[in-house]
Amino acid sequence: MPPRRQASEIVSGYRHIRQQAQKLLMNLRREMRDREAELRHMREEAESLGMLAGQAAPARGGRRGGGRINWRTVLEQVPKQFKAADVRAVRGLKEKRPSEIFAAITRWIEAGLVKRKARGTYERS
Repeated sequence: MPPRRQASEIVSGYRHIRQQAQKLLMNLRREMRDREAELRHMREEAESLGMLAGQAAPARGGRRGGGRINWRTVLEQVPKQFKAADVRAVRGLKEKRPSEIFAAITRWIEAGLVKRKARGTYERS
């Protein structure tokens, strides 16, 4: 028959295992924080490189819309004659509300960059 353990030995063993689990949990949380910070930094870097390349800012995670859009760059990416659907097809604009797209088209018309040909059809100048 194996020797009986003292109650204090059992409590001591449990306490030791619990302390190890707490240390592991702290280390895991620290590593998660570090990786999240690194990922945030990489996303910021990608966004700045995208802006340098003249691309529209990509939509972020679960948010609708995304960051600021360079609408002049968007205008360059649509065909000579276009519809609002062509504007929406530009990368990064899929989740934009129709009101935002039509506001941009209105600004282009007022700036003389676009002319309205027919209802829903526009032409770059």
